[in-house]
Amino acid sequence: METPPELRDAAGGEDEITISNREYEDESVIAVDFGPTGEKPSVDVVGETAIVTVGENQFEFDVPAGASDVTVNDGILTIRG
Repeated sequence: METPPELRDAAGGEDEITISNREYEDESVIAVDFGPTGEKPSVDVVGETAIVTVGENQFEFDVPAGASDVTVNDGILTIRG
């Protein structure tokens, strides 16, 4: 599963944001750590679009093909597929 370009763009402008991609035998995981911003991210999925809000910043991206779950836990956005 590939990282959505909107997530790469969001991370590109912020040094604190890190993205990691992990491939396992039966699962792919994209994890986005928004760093020590003091703001907790939230995510809403509407149809095939995920909307992420971190403080006053908001961005959206198409949920990757094959993704089965898009969640935020402990400040980390996780996309599983």
